[in-house]
Amino acid sequence: MIELDNKTEKNYDFLLLEQIAEGLSEQEIELILTHNDEIAEINREFRGIDKPTDVLSFPNDPFPGAPLGSIVISVDKVESVALELGHTADNEIALLFIHGMLHLLGFDHEVDNGEMRDKESELIVKFNLPKSLIVRTLEE
Repeated sequence: MIELDNKTEKNYDFLLLEQIAEGLSEQEIELILTHNDEIAEINREFRGIDKPTDVLSFPNDPFPGAPLGSIVISVDKVESVALELGHTADNEIALLFIHGMLHLLGFDHEVDNGEMRDKESELIVKFNLPKSLIVRTLEE
């Protein structure tokens, strides 16, 4: 279900990510793991923001048999945030993967009325994860 392109030396609990993906969509998802320099380049090219970020999502145009889209995650951000917040890198990557998946499914926390936050919270409880990206951002 997940087509993995790991451009790093890091390995995570991909079984957990598969379980998350299967619970949200039957479509294939491309997951790209990279470092800050490459995600900064992608962020600059596609969003006009010249800095690294933790996760980017690129939905595909819907047609029969098409993958849902691509999720790009910076392992540098995964490792630093996990260390800063005192949870595992596996938990952090799962949170970012959930966030990216929800964007692929059409959720948008920047314009919705809390629907994405609610769905993230539901998945966090289901998979016994720490606070979500949206919740952490709202607390800052």
